[in-house]
Amino acid sequence: MKDYLVLLYMLVFSTTASLAQDHMQHMQADTAKKQMKHDHAKMMIDMQHDTSKHTMNMMTSQFSRDLPMNRDGSGTSWVPDATPMYMYMIHGKNWMHMIHGSIFTRYNKQDVFGKGARGDSQFDAPNWLMYMAQSKVGKNGLFSINTMFSLDPFLVGAGGYPLLYQTGESYQGRKLVDRQHPHDLFAELSVAYTHRVAKNTDLYLSVGMPGEPALGPPVFMHRLSAMNNPDAPLSHHYADATHITFGTATLGFRYKNVKLEGSAFKGREPDEFRYNFDKPMFDSYSMRLSVSPSKEWALQVSHGWLKSPEEAEPDDNVKRFTASAIHTKMLGKSSYVATTVVYGQNTSHHGGILPSALAESSLQLNKNAIYGRYEFVVKEAGELDLSSLPDETRFNINAFTLGYNRMITTFKKTNLTIGTQATANFSPTMLRSLYGTAPIGFQVYLRLTPSMMKMSGMKM
Repeated sequence: MKDYLVLLYMLVFSTTASLAQDHMQHMQADTAKKQMKHDHAKMMIDMQHDTSKHTMNMMTSQFSRDLPMNRDGSGTSWVPDATPMYMYMIHGKNWMHMIHGSIFTRYNKQDVFGKGARGDSQFDAPNWLMYMAQSKVGKNGLFSINTMFSLDPFLVGAGGYPLLYQTGESYQGRKLVDRQHPHDLFAELSVAYTHRVAKNTDLYLSVGMPGEPALGPPVFMHRLSAMNNPDAPLSHHYADATHITFGTATLGFRYKNVKLEGSAFKGREPDEFRYNFDKPMFDSYSMRLSVSPSKEWALQVSHGWLKSPEEAEPDDNVKRFTASAIHTKMLGKSSYVATTVVYGQNTSHHGGILPSALAESSLQLNKNAIYGRYEFVVKEAGELDLSSLPDETRFNINAFTLGYNRMITTFKKTNLTIGTQATANFSPTMLRSLYGTAPIGFQVYLRLTPSMMKMSGMKM
């Protein structure tokens, strides 16, 4: 069954790419005589941080007619303007359509040398597919639609995939420990309206069922620095886990390159039934300040008040604080270096602060990529399901990942990449009898994604 679904997912990518390519060729042929002679790719890069020079005929952010689409992260978050985009685009008369996504077909083995009792292995295919559309409304309005789907429930399984020291959510009445939960089939269905109230000033409202509130950095799967890594960070539930929230409303205000947002949303994580819609609620709140000081940087700081986020601990409320910095620098037409640093912490009902820190980077050199991630996370015995210890007993977890991949072919604007990575987990002394001193996680994979979009194809 998984093999057929993988083939279906690949067919979606290749068909979408073919349609987008044929449509673009037709549009370019019809408008060739009207195209400007200079290179609009260079113009877009030069103008990305000067919002006064943007034209209305150019694809813009989902949340501003005066900002480049490169700045859009997950939800309403920002990434650097210099971020290249891997997606298919279709230009319509009144609507602009974008499709992007990723699927990793892989073998994943945690604790390769069997030094502990919590390792596991699995063949699976973590994946996601996103469709976005936007249309201008009058002289100053912008309406946008964002959707995201994942076949994780089918291609990964309801119990998720093996990942040592990972925690968060539950399955069949038990906490998920040493496994990463799958994402829901319906990961985002949201709409937004933005109004330009003055020069360099926007006001917008975004609502989703599900959606992503203004809390944390862009989720890992939408960060360029994490694009090559199929694994969720161990700090996922300390920083960016609220990207699938069944009930969210965000009000945002932007002035030039500063943005302030507030959200009301459902604090509870999605339940284990990954194919349905959870009951919407608005019992939690968050605020986020985002700054884009230059085209290569995106900064944010946010705070959230989450009501009962974990089903296994329904009486526990959490305060979540995050801060992040993202840097992207282009080194050539197909080369770049992207780096993200994230600090996240949860403050539990009993007053304990659980911090985390993440640093990840990806160096893309044409067809080759070298990437890595370092994490420090403090987790309690209760999170790790260690019933023999008091729940508040704390452990410092360190993990380092290094990976390499190479693009082996591009067909119909779709990249096929082969890669491998390994993770060294450094166990606290008290947990070495259970996990081993430094258990190693290893995986090999084939990844299918849209190719990098060439801005020269986006002429007026």
